[in-house]
Amino acid sequence: MPSGPENFSRVAIVGASSLRGKELKAVLEDRNFPATEIVLLDESVMAGTLTEAAGEPTFIRALDEDSFDGVQFAFFAGTPADAAQNWPTAQRAGATVIDLTGAVEAGGHGPALIPSLTGVLPPKPASKGNGAASLRVYCSPAPPVIICCTLSAALSKFQPQRLVILLFLPVSERDQMGVDELESQTTNLLSFREISKPVFDAQVAFNLLSCYGESATPRLEDIRSGLARDVARYLAGRAPVPAIQLLQAPVFYGYAFAAFAEFASPPATDLLSSAFTNVGVRIAGPGDPPPSNVSVAGENEIQLARIEPDPNVASGVWLWGVADNLRLAATNAVRIAEELLAKSRVN
Repeated sequence: MPSGPENFSRVAIVGASSLRGKELKAVLEDRNFPATEIVLLDESVMAGTLTEAAGEPTFIRALDEDSFDGVQFAFFAGTPADAAQNWPTAQRAGATVIDLTGAVEAGGHGPALIPSLTGVLPPKPASKGNGAASLRVYCSPAPPVIICCTLSAALSKFQPQRLVILLFLPVSERDQMGVDELESQTTNLLSFREISKPVFDAQVAFNLLSCYGESATPRLEDIRSGLARDVARYLAGRAPVPAIQLLQAPVFYGYAFAAFAEFASPPATDLLSSAFTNVGVRIAGPGDPPPSNVSVAGENEIQLARIEPDPNVASGVWLWGVADNLRLAATNAVRIAEELLAKSRVN
């Protein structure tokens, strides 16, 4: 960690035992975020769990009225319910709130930010509200929102006539419960035993799903509708809004996607590649294998295979890409804090 008390800030992670919370702690440490202490918070049932932060042993603490005392940045990475209940307490304590759960944005309490797109998208129209609450409350969008907005922003200057994105949802987006269910189903199917389906109410293992079982909550179609809404809200007329489809895939980690873009006349491939590089996307070079769920594990950015023309549509191109969903979400949230911290030091 950087030295010098003037460079330090106290950071809290709410939902520290979740997959997002664990990844967020790792990203803070990997990026040497200037924190004197990383306070790990969670629901009372997880309190007392031994873990580590910055290489030192520590315990997950239960949330209480004093949890956010002296905290400069409070990241919410657990459940939307926990975030909705506790972010006002963090704000009243003087912390800047960065929410990864979607609860803050759903309530209209703070703007969504994707720092990698700041340089290519024009500023959003000013809010008609007084904006008082949003000064210290920010939303870090979900991984598929970051992916869709990044593709749209990179292609916007080429004025695509059509942009269609098909995303393959990993079970880790449902946190550890989703991972455990896919693991259990896979093991039981290979052993010819009955499978359990408490999360998805459907067979996820060795399968692709366009919908879940009737008792699953949330429904896959509701997740897709929320994704489409959040993408349109973020782009807000600044870039073309893509058509989006979502399938549940039998994979643990990594958001894979296939996208088709059609233009009035086909742009040069090198210009398209440069546009993606400008928004932080890594593109496979000549001879490099295309990215996969395995190859992107632990990587911060969206990765694309080489851009391929469509064999039947002369002005259309196909994109194949993958991102580590947990890492992408955590990195975006930490970058928001880094930018806010840099601005505060300039001012």
